[in-house]
Amino acid sequence: MTPTSSDTTASPDVSGVVPPTVTAFDGNGDVDPDATAAHAQFVVDGGANAVFPLGTNGEFALLTAGERRRVVEAVTDAVDVPVIAGVGAPSTRETVANAEHAASVGVDGVVVVTPYYYPLDEEGAVAHYRSVAAAVDVPVYVYHIPSKTGNELSLETLGRIAALDGVAGLKDSSKDVPWLAQAIDANPDMDFLVGSDSLLFAGLELGCTGLVSAVANVFPELVVDLYDAYAAGDEDEAQRLQSTVFDVRSAMKRGPYMAGVKTALSLRETDFDVGGLRAPLRTMDDAQRAALETDLRELGVL
Repeated sequence: MTPTSSDTTASPDVSGVVPPTVTAFDGNGDVDPDATAAHAQFVVDGGANAVFPLGTNGEFALLTAGERRRVVEAVTDAVDVPVIAGVGAPSTRETVANAEHAASVGVDGVVVVTPYYYPLDEEGAVAHYRSVAAAVDVPVYVYHIPSKTGNELSLETLGRIAALDGVAGLKDSSKDVPWLAQAIDANPDMDFLVGSDSLLFAGLELGCTGLVSAVANVFPELVVDLYDAYAAGDEDEAQRLQSTVFDVRSAMKRGPYMAGVKTALSLRETDFDVGGLRAPLRTMDDAQRAALETDLRELGVL
C-alpha cells in the first residue's frame, strides 16, 4: 500500500484478511494472554494477512485498561504480521492513552472506534481523530460501526478526518453499501476495510483492500480462499465462497450475541481454549452448541 497523501509515513500492509481476534478468558474469567496470543497465531497460520485485536470480537468494551494493554502486548509479541490494535474509548483522553501504549509496544497501526454513548457532532469527531493522530507515529484507522456506537459519520465529516495527518484508512461495519461506495470514491488515498461477513465479496467489488471477518476468527482458510480467488480474478469462485460464508455466519449467529465465534472455535478442537464471553455476554447452551456443530459439519467446515 502507499502512504496517504497527507501522511509521509507509509501505512502497514493490512490488505487481505484481517481477523478481529478474540480475547481469551481463563476458568476464573480473567484475561488469558497466552491463549489470546495463541488464537492470533492460529489465524495467521490459517493465512491471515494481519490481525486486529480489541475489536468487537475482542470484547474491548468489557475490559479494564490494564487488560486491554495486556492483550495488545500479547498479540504484538506473538505474530509476525501487521497488528492494528483497537484503542477506542468514549473519551479522547482515554483513547489517546490507549494509542500511546499500543504504539510504544510495537503495533503497526491503531484502530479508533468513534466515541460512543454521548452524541458526537462533526467538530467533536474531527477534533477526536486529530488528537489521536497527533499523539502517535503509527497510522490511525477509523472504525465506523454506528449500530453499536450510536454515532454515524457523514461523508463530509469523513472527508475532513481523512485529510488529517496520520489517518490512513477506515474499517466500515455500517453495512451501508451506498455510504461505503461513496466514501471510497471520495477518499481514494484511504485504505478501506469491510467489516461485515455479509459484504466480503461486495466490499472487494467496491474497492476495499481488506476483509475484517468474524468468520475468519474460526475458519481463516475459508475467508483467505475467498480473498485469494478474488485477487486472482476468479470472481465466480469468490462468490461461491461468499455463499459458504453466509451459511457459516448464519449458523454462528444462533444463540446469544457473539457466542458463536468462541463456541465454533471450541468445536475446531484447537490446542488452546479461549473460554467463554465476559458477562453480561453469555455463551451458548448445550442445545445451541449441538445445533451449531451439526450445521458446521453439514457445511463441511469442521
